[in-house]
Amino acid sequence: MLPTPSVATFRRKTFPLAASPRKKLLDNLTRRSRLTNLAVFLIASVCSISLLINLRQWALLPTLGPLPTHTVAFSTANYPSTRKKLDHLVVVPCHSIWQGTSSWLEEKDWLLEPYQKGPGRVRAFYQHIERSVEIAEQDANSLLIFSGGQTKPFSATTEAESYLRLAQTSGLIPHETPKSFVHSRSTTENYAMDSYQNLLFSVARFREFTGHYPSKITVVGYEFKRARFTELHRKAVRWPLHKFTYVGVDPEYEGSTNALEGERANGYIPYTHDTYGCHSLLLGKRQQRNPFSRFHPYYTSSPELGSLFDWCPNDFDGGETTLFSGDLPWDHPTIARES
Repeated sequence: MLPTPSVATFRRKTFPLAASPRKKLLDNLTRRSRLTNLAVFLIASVCSISLLINLRQWALLPTLGPLPTHTVAFSTANYPSTRKKLDHLVVVPCHSIWQGTSSWLEEKDWLLEPYQKGPGRVRAFYQHIERSVEIAEQDANSLLIFSGGQTKPFSATTEAESYLRLAQTSGLIPHETPKSFVHSRSTTENYAMDSYQNLLFSVARFREFTGHYPSKITVVGYEFKRARFTELHRKAVRWPLHKFTYVGVDPEYEGSTNALEGERANGYIPYTHDTYGCHSLLLGKRQQRNPFSRFHPYYTSSPELGSLFDWCPNDFDGGETTLFSGDLPWDHPTIARES
């Protein structure tokens, strides 16, 4: 008898579909893993120690060492011993560029904006210089700084340099005499593009010129700008009110009402919305006044003010009027003198 035939069922050989890399990753991440209590404790301990180390480094960051002194850059600076006693900063915010050679009371001698034209304006510029020199002569510990950048595209000089040149040409700052040594205590700040920078950069220039910061400040400018400097700019740099003086000299022809209204609309109010002048309208003015794309050097010569130079508050910081809260040299008068 023949054996019973074998009946086999044909089965098609199949291959599993290859899983995508994303699915493999998801499977690996969601796969159960057996961890002992010891393993969990070790992982938590390592994370805690790492967090504490990072927090400690962050907390100690300001005291890790002194600010860079840029030794090579300062090696060419000359600091006569007579500058050590200087403690009074006298600032003249400049408003235009004098391009004359011997005359200064005519509009043709100045590079003026349309709103600056009119009787009395250029005379006021000269009176600001004259009054500031008088103040510097009365205080042998003062440093007179004319502040203003290269704001005009058709000029090869700065506002500050032209003011100092006018002071020398007119005889207001003569060569050394027994009566006064103002010529050796006068210099320029050549980078400011607006009134806030006039104040802040002049403080930095004082540090650059003397090796330390001033103890008191006197600003000589338009009377109708008194509130802007005293209430807004001084407050923005947190300078003490009792160590700040403003001397106002206005053009003789201008009525107080018109001048104050113009100042309020174009200066005071914009700064009440943008304390540091680094947004929209006020930023646009700085850009317009910087045709040669100049940048100030005070990060190097006044490194203690670096954070204040960069302070431009926004909504994340509490709004555009949020005051700088970092450490400043004049918070510690002794340190300021030893800077």
